[in-house]
Amino acid sequence: MKQRAKRIEFKVFGPQAEKVYLCGSFNNWSESSDPMKKDSTGTWKKIKMLSEGTHEYKYLVDGDWTLDPECHDTTPNEFGTENNVVYL
Repeated sequence: MKQRAKRIEFKVFGPQAEKVYLCGSFNNWSESSDPMKKDSTGTWKKIKMLSEGTHEYKYLVDGDWTLDPECHDTTPNEFGTENNVVYL
């Protein structure tokens, strides 16, 4: 049976931010392939189609790696900090 991708919306509040990127295991931690768009409330959003499984991610906010404050699932990473985790 073929795995179905799920539509997941990532969002982070950052009205002062200039650029925000979604980085994770699903895009090889690319710092440029998934730019997020800011809405009128200052919330940055990005919709991704993700396959079933476990995906790690973080936001890159104006060059700073930032955890998702709305996601309480984290796992340690190789840099001594943590990544957020989404389970599908």
